[in-house]
Amino acid sequence: MTEYKFFHPTEVRYGDLDPQGHVNNAKYLTYFEQARVYYFMKMGLFSKDQSFMEIGIIVADIHVKYRAPTHYGDNIKTGAKIVRIGNKSITVEQCVMDDTGKVMASGEVILVTFDYKSMKTIPVPDDWKRKIAEFEGLQEGAI
Repeated sequence: MTEYKFFHPTEVRYGDLDPQGHVNNAKYLTYFEQARVYYFMKMGLFSKDQSFMEIGIIVADIHVKYRAPTHYGDNIKTGAKIVRIGNKSITVEQCVMDDTGKVMASGEVILVTFDYKSMKTIPVPDDWKRKIAEFEGLQEGAI
């Protein structure tokens, strides 16, 4: 399991539950997304004031492994860590875990850097690479 430097507190809402009384599988994607947004803001890749049309990333692929049920009232947090930077893509590992460290779900999200004005993929910006390496405590180019 990846060691995470970033976690976002996650609230299990009543509306997140399915008829069986645990968090619906689709809600984990929302938990992942919320944590990714705050992770990227923490690294300074974009800000709350910025239009999402200017952010320049789109989801290309997601895989989720469901490991244990999450219930209403569970104290959980969602982790995010960039594990790979390609020419035009970023791979993020994520997890939802409880306060004991038990992993409820884990996954991998591949994001593609994108220019919404030209409607084309673009290379991962160099300043993003630098900020990611700095935040994760790695030498630039090590991811």
